[in-house]
Amino acid sequence: MSTIEATLQAEQLIQFIRDEIPLAHAMDLELAGYDDDSLTLRAPLAPNINDKGCAFGGSLVSVMTLSGWALVELALRQRDMACDVFVAESSVRYLAPLWDDFLSEARLSADADWSIFFNTLQARGRARIAVDCIVPGENGEPACILNARFVAKRRD
Repeated sequence: MSTIEATLQAEQLIQFIRDEIPLAHAMDLELAGYDDDSLTLRAPLAPNINDKGCAFGGSLVSVMTLSGWALVELALRQRDMACDVFVAESSVRYLAPLWDDFLSEARLSADADWSIFFNTLQARGRARIAVDCIVPGENGEPACILNARFVAKRRD
């Protein structure tokens, strides 16, 4: 699949998320970038603000969860694998407040491997994969980090 086709498919997935998940629509999420290794979502501050004027923690964790979910979902769609994807577990660390629009960058965890994930999915009908999501803050330091495991279950 070409880079242009992959980006178009990523844009279509984000539109699907906005159409099917009211929270994602209200948060005004947009695709900021995609390549084989990562997917980045952009969220404006205005619909994601808290009472202090910075990004709401619930919005941060939601954007990170959706970017991780989208990374896994897109990998499945590119292989024409009809699966349901769920977040099985996650942990989040809030490290610094954000006072502007923000990004969430999702990529596989260092110990995760697409080939193991897809081989397991093929053999068992379900598989798990670890994804790390980072919201960059000031000076390139993370403002927020999510470590999650997503489960894909093949639809029969």
